[in-house]
Amino acid sequence: MPNPRQWASSRARRALYASLRVTLGELGYEEVETPLLVPRPGMEPHINAFEVDFTSEMDPRPPSTLYFHTSPEYAMKRLLADGAGAIFQICKVFRNGELSDAHNPEFSMLEFYRSGADYHRIMEDLEQLLAQAEAVVNDATRAFRQVPYQRLAFRDAFFDATGLDLRRCPDVLSLREQARQLGISIGPEASFEDAVGHLFVQKVEQNLGSNGPIFLIEYPAPMASLARLKSEDPSVAERFELYVRGRELANGFSELTDVKEQRRRLLEEQSQRRLAGRPPYPLDEKFLDAVSRLPPCSGVAVGLDRLLMTLLQVDRIQDVLLFPAHLF
Repeated sequence: MPNPRQWASSRARRALYASLRVTLGELGYEEVETPLLVPRPGMEPHINAFEVDFTSEMDPRPPSTLYFHTSPEYAMKRLLADGAGAIFQICKVFRNGELSDAHNPEFSMLEFYRSGADYHRIMEDLEQLLAQAEAVVNDATRAFRQVPYQRLAFRDAFFDATGLDLRRCPDVLSLREQARQLGISIGPEASFEDAVGHLFVQKVEQNLGSNGPIFLIEYPAPMASLARLKSEDPSVAERFELYVRGRELANGFSELTDVKEQRRRLLEEQSQRRLAGRPPYPLDEKFLDAVSRLPPCSGVAVGLDRLLMTLLQVDRIQDVLLFPAHLF
């Protein structure tokens, strides 16, 4: 049975969602709904989708495999390619194998996209959104009211915490050598993304946002498979993540609109999945067609359970869910 804290979080969730819808409407966004079951999931190397067997009882088509989506991103970009200007969605998403105090295999996400905007504009929209939500859900926390939030380049945060200068590391070999000189061991099988990601979680992440919300911006290019590279410095992408008290709340970027580059990146991720022993999902050709027609645009995904945890000042995702996974 849900405890009093979980019931209180359920009431706060209703207030949060109502606030999000009102503010996004005021900012010019239109709410959409896309399928939870999709024929092609996202290709991220470290995310596994739940598979569902589908057998039609209405016609003789052969059985097929569907997936619970790990993000509504692919479908929403198809809408953007067809002329949607500014859209948002609040939905459930599913990721197999994720279970901890900050993860649940089924969780809630807000995604919103705006045509004709870059990642700077989306960060500004997100600041307004969170400031209004905090005023409605928990006016006492005052964590999100002081805008604009601090911006910090990923490479600067990484250097400050590890002493490793990613400006001098275009690949994993140079990263491994620089790490060796500093007495940091990187395994021979690790990719650039794996090595940086591991060090980031161990050395950097827990200190981010300790004095208020902070946007970590301009991630290394290999760590942004769906993001546009920065024209002035193509070694980094126009990607950001929002952190508060060491907890990642949002991930966004200026969207990649080069279909040839997008196909290359997805094929590379498909290969990484295969090498890691994970299912190498087929490419989503309808998504790739949409990328070829995308206008300049940007978007962001916000973990609503983690946002609620921050607003209610609790440390476990189980405290903001009426039925967390361990209860089943």
